[in-house]
Amino acid sequence: MNQKKIRSTSLVLALAALFPVACSAQPSQPIASPSKQVDAPLVTGLPDFTRLVQQVSPGVVSVNAEISASRGASAQGADMDQMPEIFRRFFGDQMPPGMIIGPQNRDRAPSTQGVSVGTGFLISQDGYLLTNAHVVRNASKITIRLADRREMTAKVVGADSRSDVALLKVEGSNLPYLKLADSSTVKQGQWVVAIGSPFGLEQSVTAGIVSAVGRNTQFAENQYVPFIQTDVAINRGNSGGPLLNTSGQVIGINSQIFSNSGGYMGVSFAIPIDVAMNAAEQLRSTGRVERGQLGVRVQALSEEQVRALKLPSRTGALVADVEPGSAGAKAGLLPLDVITAVNGVAVTDSAQLPSIIGGMRPGEKVDLTVIRDGQSRKVAATLGALAAASSDASSRDFRDGSSGPSAAPAAAANKLGVVTQDIPAAVRSRLGLPSGQGVGISRVVGQAAADAGLSSGDVILAIGRDNVASSDQLNKALAKYKKGDSVMVRVQSGRGGGNYVAITLE
Repeated sequence: MNQKKIRSTSLVLALAALFPVACSAQPSQPIASPSKQVDAPLVTGLPDFTRLVQQVSPGVVSVNAEISASRGASAQGADMDQMPEIFRRFFGDQMPPGMIIGPQNRDRAPSTQGVSVGTGFLISQDGYLLTNAHVVRNASKITIRLADRREMTAKVVGADSRSDVALLKVEGSNLPYLKLADSSTVKQGQWVVAIGSPFGLEQSVTAGIVSAVGRNTQFAENQYVPFIQTDVAINRGNSGGPLLNTSGQVIGINSQIFSNSGGYMGVSFAIPIDVAMNAAEQLRSTGRVERGQLGVRVQALSEEQVRALKLPSRTGALVADVEPGSAGAKAGLLPLDVITAVNGVAVTDSAQLPSIIGGMRPGEKVDLTVIRDGQSRKVAATLGALAAASSDASSRDFRDGSSGPSAAPAAAANKLGVVTQDIPAAVRSRLGLPSGQGVGISRVVGQAAADAGLSSGDVILAIGRDNVASSDQLNKALAKYKKGDSVMVRVQSGRGGGNYVAITLE
């Protein structure tokens, strides 16, 4: 018996000797222990929207816009070409299947191609109302229907495709209208309500929360709109309807959804009412919307670019190009500048800058905070006027053999890991390249260049701020860099001007 006790004690001592560190590393008390006290809940109960709906719904209308064949034929193709595949508009020129009264419908008017169905809401007693521009675009006749079933003919006062806002007018007095909120106070997580006509089901109510604010949907025309993202169920027919806070005030106009199917998938976008009213007031007074323009093209910053430019963080908008003669050029902005604030308002992402500048009027003076060569500085600029968008030739013309026999590829890859060739004058003109810019990439052989997204057919415009127009100029510009250096390379790929990419030399 004693021998068993001795052996047992010896075993315990032996185990303790095997794990001295583990035993000593145990804290005397747990790092965190469950609290027996229950904190007060941050969220209590669920909202009841019945009173809100009763008060607001009389000011919400359905919109039916008859689209004639001659008016609608040309616009549809142009809009669809610009639209990212993942984004689907609800109505207007896109004419989604199932909601258009097409040729197969015997009850349609013989002079029309279809009917665009959406939503709108009154903003004054005398009959002004808002909807989306794409709902009424190319319409020959617009009819609205109120909640009490009254129908009225509406006229378009003006429409702005960049903000997707249309101001309509019906004849009337003492009409029910909605109150407007300050959309700058909208917070992520707050409850919101939508009223509209999904699939033609008028006065349908859905609710959810604000998922995010200041979103950019990448739809080319709408880069000047900092969208409100919600999870409110929005479908075809809700377009142009109000997004409301729990006080029944309008904070936005429902405009787009993010979808793989064309229907609701939990991600919806609304135009902030402040942006919409800025457009509406200009449309009412002048019939058009003017926006300020800085004349720079910006892009988001990557971690590699932050290292190459020795920046403190990824916040800000990287200037990729400055248009000659523009407000930015006159103010002295340069490619590779990073704009971090406008009039003291922080620019945390490049997508913010167009909406900030576009929300101002031509002639306004702005104070920019800019980081250049690692140093912060102030730049004063007077905004110009935003011109109509224009389409550029594609740089893919170069890759597809348009360069001709006179453009012989270089014998070997350069420091960037790409094989380049000079671009003939005829191709340069078609691509819209100035005489001092543009070296074609005929082949990518380096891993770093491939990882940065360079490909055959791209055009190198500059190394840092040094423009290059030939392979010789490119190699001279690269001569000052050594292996391991990060080089900022401005590249044109596809349509439009170039963006900067950072490549670490191998």
